[in-house]
Amino acid sequence: LYSCSPQRVKKIALGLFPIVSWLPVYRFREWILSDIISGINTGLVAVLQGLAFALLVNIPPGYGLYAAFFPVLVYFIFGTSRHISVGPFPVLSLMVGGAVVRLVPDDIAGNGTSTNISAINEERVMVAASVTFLSGVFQLLLGILQFGFIVIYLSQSLISGFTTAAAIHVVVSQLKFMLQLPVPGFNKPFGIVYTLESVFSQITETNIADLVTSLVVLLIVFVVKEMNDRYKAKLPTPIPIELLVTVLAALISHFVNFEEKFNVAVVGKLEEGFQAPVAPDVGVLQNCIGDSISIAIVGFAVAFSVAKVYSIKHDYPVDGNQELIAFGLGNIVGGSFKGFASSTALSRSGVQESTGGKTQIAGIISAVIVLIVILGIGFLLAPLQK
Repeated sequence: LYSCSPQRVKKIALGLFPIVSWLPVYRFREWILSDIISGINTGLVAVLQGLAFALLVNIPPGYGLYAAFFPVLVYFIFGTSRHISVGPFPVLSLMVGGAVVRLVPDDIAGNGTSTNISAINEERVMVAASVTFLSGVFQLLLGILQFGFIVIYLSQSLISGFTTAAAIHVVVSQLKFMLQLPVPGFNKPFGIVYTLESVFSQITETNIADLVTSLVVLLIVFVVKEMNDRYKAKLPTPIPIELLVTVLAALISHFVNFEEKFNVAVVGKLEEGFQAPVAPDVGVLQNCIGDSISIAIVGFAVAFSVAKVYSIKHDYPVDGNQELIAFGLGNIVGGSFKGFASSTALSRSGVQESTGGKTQIAGIISAVIVLIVILGIGFLLAPLQK
C-alpha cells in the first residue's frame, strides 16, 4: 500500500513541480544578469521565429506569438531542463500545417474577398488550436502513465533523418513566400513534388523585390552565423544577426514603402493583446487523432533529445515523464489560447545557452519580450516582408 507520509508528499510535489526544488536555491547575484541577457536575446529570436513558423501552419503570423508565450510560462513551472527554449518548432509547425490544409484547403477560398479570407483564417486557426490541444492531452497522458521511456526506442539516426527530411519540406514550403507566388497547399503523397511543380510553372511571375530580399537576408545570416561559430571563443556574445536584419529590413520596407512600390507581401497589422480562450472543435478532434499522436511523439522526442544534450553538458538530470507532462500542459494551455504546437528549436535553445542562460528564468524573460510585442509594439513589425 502507498503511504501518505509527509516525506512522500514532498517527493511527489518536488517531482511534479520542479520549480520548487531549484528556485529557492537560485544564485541571484551570480546568475540573474546572465539570465536577463540570455532571455532578451532568446525572446527576440522567439518573436521572429513565431511569426515565421506561423506561416508554415498556414495561419496569420501573429498567432505564432501565442505559441512563443504560453508554453514558456507552463514549462517554467513544470519543466526539468534549465537550458532549452520552449516554443514553436518548424517541424511541428509543418505537421500542424498539414492538418490545417487538409481540413481547410486553399480551394475553398472561393472569390478571395477579404471577408472570405478572414473567415478561412479563423477556421484554420481553430483547427491548429484544436490539433495542438489534443496533442497536449496525449503528451499529458503519456507522462502520467510514465511512458517517458519511449524516447529510448527512437534512435538518433531516426530522429535526425526525420528532422532533415522535414527541413527540406520547410525550405520548399517557404519558396512561395520568397518568390511571392500563389502556391496552394498539397497535403497528399508527393506533396513536395506538386509544390515544386506549381512553383516552377509560375516562376515567371516571381516578385523580384521579394526574391532579392530573401537572397540578401540568407547570405547575410549565413555569413554572420559562420562568423559566430568560428569566433565564438573571442566574442563575448554571439552577434544577434536575426534581430539586426529584422530591424533593418522593417525600417527599409517602411521608409521605401515596399508594399506599394513593389507589391511585396508584408506581415501586416498584428492584433494587440490576447484573445479569449476557446474550447477545441470536437469535429476537428475526431479527424486529427493520428496527426495529434504524431505531433505529440515527435515534439517530445526532439525536445527531450535537446534537453538531454544540455543536461549532460552541464551535469544535471532531466526527467522524461515530467517533460511529457510539462509539454502536454503547455500545448493544452497554448491551444486554448489559439497557439499552435510547441517543442524546442535547437537554434533558439543554442542562443539561450550560448548567451549565458543558467535557468528557466531566462525563459521567463524571453516570454516577457514576446509579451511586450503582443501588447504594445507589434505594429513595428507590420512592414516586415514575409
